[in-house]
Amino acid sequence: MKEISAGGVVFRKVDGELQIQLIQDRYGKISLPKGKMEPGETVEQTALREIAEETGMEGKIIAPIDQIKYKYNHEKHGMVDKEVHYYLVEAIGGKLQAQVEEIRGVEWFEPSEAWRRQRQSGYQNNDRILSGALELLNVEVK
Repeated sequence: MKEISAGGVVFRKVDGELQIQLIQDRYGKISLPKGKMEPGETVEQTALREIAEETGMEGKIIAPIDQIKYKYNHEKHGMVDKEVHYYLVEAIGGKLQAQVEEIRGVEWFEPSEAWRRQRQSGYQNNDRILSGALELLNVEVK
């Protein structure tokens, strides 16, 4: 069985300062908003819908970042091939609000703090997604 999800690295500029959005998932880990594709949706539509549902923010896709692929064991379907598509998404509206059924919280961070939190408390496979987004935004972090 194959499962496709999509999400993004959401950014905005406030008074000329770049901010990156991170979520805290239900397990307490730093992550990025994402979710499963619904019938009839494109991966881009899935990414924007999931971002809006999980964080309250409306966005527009600026560029694709990358994909993460892995396998996991589903209790009913057995081994599932999972594919997650990530996009760089600019926040263009909405109100920041965590979907408490899915995630614990959502916040904005300046880029180096977002990178520090990802490296410290995030999923390792999201490192290249966040670093890819920062590269597209011409931001250098260490």
